[in-house]
Amino acid sequence: MLRDQFGRNLHYLRISLTDACNFRCVYCMPEHIRFKDRKDLMQNDELLFLARAFVDLGVDKIRLTGGEPMLREGLTEIISAIKGMGVNDLSMTTNGSLLADKAEELAVAGLDRVNISLDSLDPTKFRRITRWGSFADVWAGIIAAEKAGLTPIKLNVVVVRGYNDDDVVDLAGLTLEHPWDIRFIELMPVGSEGGFALDALVPSAETKAKIESAFGELEAVPGYNGEDPSRPYRIPGAPGRLGFISSVTAPFCAGCTRLRLTADGKLRLCLLHEDEVDLLTPLRQGTSYDEMKRLIAKAAWRKPWGHKLQESQFPLNREMYQIGG
Repeated sequence: MLRDQFGRNLHYLRISLTDACNFRCVYCMPEHIRFKDRKDLMQNDELLFLARAFVDLGVDKIRLTGGEPMLREGLTEIISAIKGMGVNDLSMTTNGSLLADKAEELAVAGLDRVNISLDSLDPTKFRRITRWGSFADVWAGIIAAEKAGLTPIKLNVVVVRGYNDDDVVDLAGLTLEHPWDIRFIELMPVGSEGGFALDALVPSAETKAKIESAFGELEAVPGYNGEDPSRPYRIPGAPGRLGFISSVTAPFCAGCTRLRLTADGKLRLCLLHEDEVDLLTPLRQGTSYDEMKRLIAKAAWRKPWGHKLQESQFPLNREMYQIGG
């Protein structure tokens, strides 16, 4: 079992499959960018070697991320192999643009559920935020994912002042018609977009107040265990749920059980800290399986607590798309 210096059981791993993406969201990356060469990223056998080590160390929940993970060659084989390791919960975060044709195939391979980015229901605003994205493609992907049983459907909304902060009521209203989870995420300052993020931050309290002004006081959903960064609420009578991820204004470090493995094989201990441990280099140098597990456990012990965003200090060594969120 992986534990850190604060006694947290680290049983949740996010694996970035690629830094590449077919969107260029304003809060995630510059529009014109060059992604890493494929040879500098984990190859499939390397990725699965490391995934197995984490599972043997007690990880039972894995999320595949990117960039856009559906751009990764051999995705279904990766899903099938990881599910075969005995992972209880295998999910994926995606922009949804490629799901319409692939959702059923991914479900058959062993994927349990998906989180899909949906920052606006207005196609024009959606295009402005994503720069290259199509609302119609993403909506078709959401419907296909639900049909394929990749549920519960969770829709991630990064709230950006001046872009979509006026859309939160319409997005919350989706829960009146669908049994979906709509999660409103505070914009997190990371990398070269960090200054923009601090200026465009909309606190979760403001988003929640705007939704309650339209629908009345939200009901807290019972059974919350503290591990999910998104505490669930419900519009009275709605089949779906709402959540607010307040990484900036109300950090949830006490319940954080996650580690991140970047596409280039670095173990990142916290999204909002620069501390990383290189796993790919020692793997390529012939490090044994048992030694790799010791390296992972030693690194995990250092997982930090808290951030310094209130002092306008944020990590600069990577962009958000290079981490996987």
